[in-house]
Amino acid sequence: MLQPQFPPLPALTRAEAEFIDCYLEVLDQLGRINPARGSDTYGALRAAQALASRAIALRDALASMHERGESQIHAGTLARALRTLDGERRAGRIAVPPASPS
Repeated sequence: MLQPQFPPLPALTRAEAEFIDCYLEVLDQLGRINPARGSDTYGALRAAQALASRAIALRDALASMHERGESQIHAGTLARALRTLDGERRAGRIAVPPASPS
């Protein structure tokens, strides 16, 4: 059987993993809301409603890290986790797409 060709996730604490998961969920909702990429208000409305709960979960994940004494965000490790979990593509959905030549 073939092994998947994805790089392994770096070692993360449970709180860091929750932080990354919640952050990516927020990015996904922002991408669905992005007026430069969307075409219907209902989908954007639903994404905005979901964004509120995802933002609360993100806040709670960071609060959990802080309460556990994890006072630093290890940017390199978390960035590697984001790249492994396709964070760059997901974050690209919140950017304004380049204008097509007229």
